[in-house]
Amino acid sequence: MSTVIDTVSEIVQPILAKHDYYLADVEFVKEGGNWYLRVYIDKKGGITLDDCVVVNDELSEAMDNLDPDPIPQAYYLEVSSPGAERPLKTEEDMKNSVGEYIHISLFQKQDGQKVYEGTLDKLTPDSLTLTIKVKGRPKTLEFDRKNIAKARLAIEF
Repeated sequence: MSTVIDTVSEIVQPILAKHDYYLADVEFVKEGGNWYLRVYIDKKGGITLDDCVVVNDELSEAMDNLDPDPIPQAYYLEVSSPGAERPLKTEEDMKNSVGEYIHISLFQKQDGQKVYEGTLDKLTPDSLTLTIKVKGRPKTLEFDRKNIAKARLAIEF
């Protein structure tokens, strides 16, 4: 599976760069009796349906022209947005999320909690800074990135 994901990631990168998009994730999964190649793309300000169509068309053509075919079985190609509350998996995802409202889960408790939501204010190789609300008042907290188990975008209510 990883060779398919690596191959598709390599092929889609120049297509995405041409349009100022970035790759959020690639999945190659079997669901029911069918295989699905899912390519999740994003850009600052979010992806539109038209953006997905452009990448789908160009990637489909590029994949059809490969010889030998890296995916010998039949599959469905899906290009989409990673979603409103998508996981932040890569360093690029984290960098592009500065200024955004995010949710983090920690390996070890900090100030008695393992889960926080707030605005990602600052990101360094070793830490990230969130502004959270405590009883309606903003509070800035710094987290060691080694202690972050998961991070995702969140919707602020």
